[in-house]
Amino acid sequence: MNKPIQVTPASLRRLALPSLDDEADKDARGRVLLVGGCAENPGGLLLAAEAAMRAGAGKLQLATTHAVSVAVAIAVPEARVFGHPGKPDSISPRAAQEIAERANRVNALLVGPGLVDEDAAARLARGILRELEHPAVVLDAGGLAALREDADAARHLDGRVVLTPHAGEMAQLLDMERDDVEADPEAAARTAVARFGTVVALKGPRTIIVGPEGTAYQYEGGGVGLATSGSGDVLGGIVAGLLARGAEPVTAAVWGVYLHGEAGNALARRTGAVGFLARELPAEVPAILHRMSEDDGEG
Repeated sequence: MNKPIQVTPASLRRLALPSLDDEADKDARGRVLLVGGCAENPGGLLLAAEAAMRAGAGKLQLATTHAVSVAVAIAVPEARVFGHPGKPDSISPRAAQEIAERANRVNALLVGPGLVDEDAAARLARGILRELEHPAVVLDAGGLAALREDADAARHLDGRVVLTPHAGEMAQLLDMERDDVEADPEAAARTAVARFGTVVALKGPRTIIVGPEGTAYQYEGGGVGLATSGSGDVLGGIVAGLLARGAEPVTAAVWGVYLHGEAGNALARRTGAVGFLARELPAEVPAILHRMSEDDGEG
C-alpha cells in the first residue's frame, strides 16, 4: 500500500478545481443547500454557510427550524432560507422528504452543522439520503449519525458523499476506541471508506483523506488554533462550496482540508497560534484560492 500523498500546492495542481470563466453567472458557480442549525445552536449553520460562499458557490440555500429561520435569514442575507418544524435541539425528521426534494435540484448538499440531537439528526439525514438522486453530499457533525445504524445509507450515491468526522465521531461510526483511531488514522479512514462507500476526511493534527478508489492524502498543517469551536462547521461548508462548483468529491475534500488549514495558518501568523475564532476562517479562503490560481498561472 502506497504512503499517503502529502497535500501541498504541488500535489494540488494534479487535483485542479473546475475553472470559472470570467463571464460565469451564479448558476454556473453552482447551488448548495445546507441543512442544520437549531435554537440551541444556529451558529454552526451560519459558519458553514459563509464558508460555502467563500469557497465559491454561486447560490446558497439553508434549511433549518422555524424557530431560527428568520434570524438566520437576517444573518445571512445572501441565502434563501427554509423553515421546518423542530425542537430546540433539532429539525424534525418529518422534514426529510421535503428537504430531499429541494436537494435534488441543487449541486451540493451539506447535512449536519448545528444539529444537537444526534438521534433526530440521524433519522433526518437517513430520510434525506434515501430520496437523493443528484447532488454531491457532505455529512458532518450530526449528519454523520445517519450511517451508524445503516452503513449502506449513502452507497447508492456512488461515492459522491464526503464524510468529515473527527476522531471521536469516527470511533462512534466504526464502534472502536478513540485512542485506536488516533493511533492509526489512515487505517480507520480506509475502514470507513470500505464500510460506507464514501470519501472520508478524518480530521486531526494529521488529516487523512481517502476515496473509494483507495488513494490516500494527508495534510499536517493548520496548527492547534483550528482546534476550536465551530472549526469543523467551516470545513464542511468549504467542501460543500467546492462540490457546488463542480469539484469531484475527493478533489473537494483534499482542497477543502488544505484551504481550511491554510486559513488557520494565515490567522496564526497575524494573531498568534491560538485565540482566533472559527468565524474568522472563511474570509481567508478567497485570498488563498487567488494565490493558488496565480501560482498556477506562473507555472
